[in-house]
Amino acid sequence: MMLLRRQPTGRAACAAGLLALGVLPPGATAGAQTIPAHPADLAYELLDFTPPAASDHRHELSNGIVVFAVEDHELPLVTVAVTVRTGAHLDPPDKIGLAGLTGSQMRAGGTATMSAAEFDEEAAFLAAQIGSSIGATSGGASMNCLTRDLDACLDLFFDMLRNPGFDEERLALAKRQAIQQMERRNDATGSIERREWQRLMRGDAHFSTLPRTRSSVESITRDDLVAFHREYYHPGNFIFAVSGDVDTAGILAELERRFDGWAAGTGPVPPVPAPDFTPSPGLYLVDKPDVNQGRVAIGHLGTTRDNPDRYKLLVMNDILGGGGFSARLLTRVRSDEGLAYSASSNFGLGVHYDGVFQAGFQSRSETVARAAAIVLEEIERIRREPVTEEELRNSIAYFVETFSRNFSSAASTAGLFAGDEHTGRDPSYLATYRDNIAAVTAEDVLDAARRYLDPEALAILVVGNLDAILAGDPERPEFSLETLRPGGAVRIPLPDPFTMEYPAP
Repeated sequence: MMLLRRQPTGRAACAAGLLALGVLPPGATAGAQTIPAHPADLAYELLDFTPPAASDHRHELSNGIVVFAVEDHELPLVTVAVTVRTGAHLDPPDKIGLAGLTGSQMRAGGTATMSAAEFDEEAAFLAAQIGSSIGATSGGASMNCLTRDLDACLDLFFDMLRNPGFDEERLALAKRQAIQQMERRNDATGSIERREWQRLMRGDAHFSTLPRTRSSVESITRDDLVAFHREYYHPGNFIFAVSGDVDTAGILAELERRFDGWAAGTGPVPPVPAPDFTPSPGLYLVDKPDVNQGRVAIGHLGTTRDNPDRYKLLVMNDILGGGGFSARLLTRVRSDEGLAYSASSNFGLGVHYDGVFQAGFQSRSETVARAAAIVLEEIERIRREPVTEEELRNSIAYFVETFSRNFSSAASTAGLFAGDEHTGRDPSYLATYRDNIAAVTAEDVLDAARRYLDPEALAILVVGNLDAILAGDPERPEFSLETLRPGGAVRIPLPDPFTMEYPAP
């Protein structure tokens, strides 16, 4: 597919800058180029881009480990990353935070043969960047180094993966820091909004909303980390992505050698559980008297990334609020009314279960209700009338023309392939992505908005100085939160930051 370049880069950018100053690039003559009279007259050459195929870079080791290798010899650098089938969804209910601590302490806590300080010193001596972490639904570790130091760095990396030391002092420090961070849970409206919005969408019993507490973190021991690592960190749960200045055959042989004698575990990893919860529409309020702006989230459940309508939804959301300065929400709330610095939306396409549609903004306390009313108006408008041809054309062009950014480096390409392997997405979608986006029509956008945006199901969460927010703007008394969601509001108190127990309303 042919793509239009939006901006010149590299040498082209330098040449353009010289021309703008009336200076010709070296070797050019006065008659070689004509400077356009207006920027709108600039012409760009077409970019012919064909995405690489995952199958061309996919390899399997003798033990079944999948390795994606993408060579790039421009710089003498190598990146090795591993995705691990694990995650915080595997935390025991009484030890929430175990997965996260295991992931961080694999890197911070040294190995069975090297103290934490010795490991740090060796990595620094080799100028190697080595990291490890565990997120909600996967774990990961990565290494970046000079090509000449690849063997030594792989030794360090595999020592960390296979034989983490989990230094007791480093673990104790990490636990103290985690508990100190809890003290600030109710300080910032942004973190309060994210926490309470997640609870409104997922309930209190889902792994994504089960919080770390002082008691859960204090109960975690080094033996717990060792057991968690032993259960999930083995060859049967690894997917590798290797990129940079490597020879594919050579790096595969190196990986084979380092996995020799490392047995895979038995049994599959438990699947990521879906929430057993249905969000309730309504108005939800959290009082934070010491701030002069309110944060607002408006939305309901979305859908999954495998939904056949996903391309329509991408374009629809881009026009509504995902497209930055050209999106309707930012245009209305910021540019036209001056009520917020930013306003946006995201239609979540979940991997393991339905994502979440969320629109939001931050505005002065007295204008929160007015800005919220505008967001609701725009949700209704995109459901009521077709988008304009200009909006549709610009949105499609954005998705099509930025598609190549997914492959901007060998590391991002290999990482994309490894991520799809981990989540089971058919990599062939990459070959048809742009055509599917380009096929979206204004009627498709209208249909998607009518079927997937439900004004009656919207939850509205407001965090801020409720006295000021509910008082509203005396110059525009027609706007009030109560009129947006008749029937009363639910007040959510702030929990104890260490126990996460909520006081009775």
